[in-house]
Amino acid sequence: MQFRIERREAPAWFRGLIPLFAIGVTLILVAGLVWLSGANLLQTYYYFFIKPLTSRTSVIEVLVKSTPLLLTGAAVAFAFYTGYWNIGAEGQLYAGAMTAAWLGVVLKGWPAFVVIPILLVGSAAVAALWALPPAWLKTRLNVDEVVTTLLLNSVMIFFVSALLNGPWRDPVTNWPQSPTIVQAAQLPRILARSRLHLGFLVAVLALLFFWWITARTSFGLRMRAVGRGREAARFMGVQVDQVVFRVALLSGAIAGLAGASEVAGLHYHLIEAISPGYGYSGIVAATLGSLHPVGVALAAIFIGLISTGAQTASRALSVPSFLGDVIQATLLLVTLAMLLLRSYRVHLFPK
Repeated sequence: MQFRIERREAPAWFRGLIPLFAIGVTLILVAGLVWLSGANLLQTYYYFFIKPLTSRTSVIEVLVKSTPLLLTGAAVAFAFYTGYWNIGAEGQLYAGAMTAAWLGVVLKGWPAFVVIPILLVGSAAVAALWALPPAWLKTRLNVDEVVTTLLLNSVMIFFVSALLNGPWRDPVTNWPQSPTIVQAAQLPRILARSRLHLGFLVAVLALLFFWWITARTSFGLRMRAVGRGREAARFMGVQVDQVVFRVALLSGAIAGLAGASEVAGLHYHLIEAISPGYGYSGIVAATLGSLHPVGVALAAIFIGLISTGAQTASRALSVPSFLGDVIQATLLLVTLAMLLLRSYRVHLFPK
C-alpha cells in the first residue's frame, strides 16, 4: 500500500473527536515515563484522573486550580481566534496580580461592594495596558507578536520580583511578599468550608463573554474573518489592524483577571510564584478546546484535574509531581500535531 496526504477538510464529527484522540495518544506516550518511575500504570492513572473526583473536597480543589486556567484559556483563545498569537498571558497575569495587590492595600476603609469591582476592573485595565505595546508593534510595524509577548513575560516577572525583594518586602517576616490586602478586597467564598471563591464565577462570565462576542456580535464576525484570512478580510472592508488591536487588549484584560483572582481569592498578597505557569497552560487549554468556549472550559478543568491528580499520585505512589507538567506539555504537542488532521487526510491506495 502507498499513501498520499491530501488537503481536504475533515468531517465535523471527526474534528470533534480530535481532542479525545490527543488525550489518548498523550497517555500512551507518557506511559513510558510512568513505567520508568517504577509505578503501576493503571494505578497511577487512577490517582491522576479518578481519585480527585471521588470526594467533595478534591472536586472543589480541581475547580480552584481550574479558575486561573479558565481565564488564561479564554484570554489565549480570544486572541488566537483572530489570528493574534498572544503568548504573553503569563506576564499579563502578573500585571493583574500586581495591580490587585496594590489596590487591595490602598483602598483600605472602603466597603467591599466598591473595592472588589475596582480591584477587578483595575487589574484588567493594567494588564490590557501591558498587552498594548505588542499590539501596537504588530498593527503599526508588523512586528511578530509571538516574540514581543513572550519576552514581555520575563520583563513583568522580573519587575514583580524586584518589587517583592525591594519596596514591597514584608518588613516583619522579611519574606519577599507584598503586604496583605484588606478584608474588603478579598473575594468571598461561593461554597462554605472551601477555597472556591468568586473568581470562579468571574471566569465563567469571561467564557460567556467570549461566546457572546464571537457568536452574537458583528465584531465577532469580523474577528472570524480576520482569523481565517487577513487579506481576504481586508478586501471585504474589515479594518484588520483595528480588530487585532482591540482583541489584543481584551485578551490581556482577561488574563489580568486571572492574576487578580489568585491574589484576592487565595493568597491575599503577591508572591513571586503566584503563577506556576498558568499563562502557558492557558495555551494548552485554548488549543485542546479548539478555541471554543465550551471546549476551553472542559480543557481547563481537565488540566486542573491533572494538576490535582499529580499531587495525589505523588503522595500515594511517590511518583514525581512534575509528571503533570510533562503530561500538559505532551498534550499540547500532540494536539498541535493532530490538528493537522482537520485540514489534511491520509489517502491509502494499492501500488
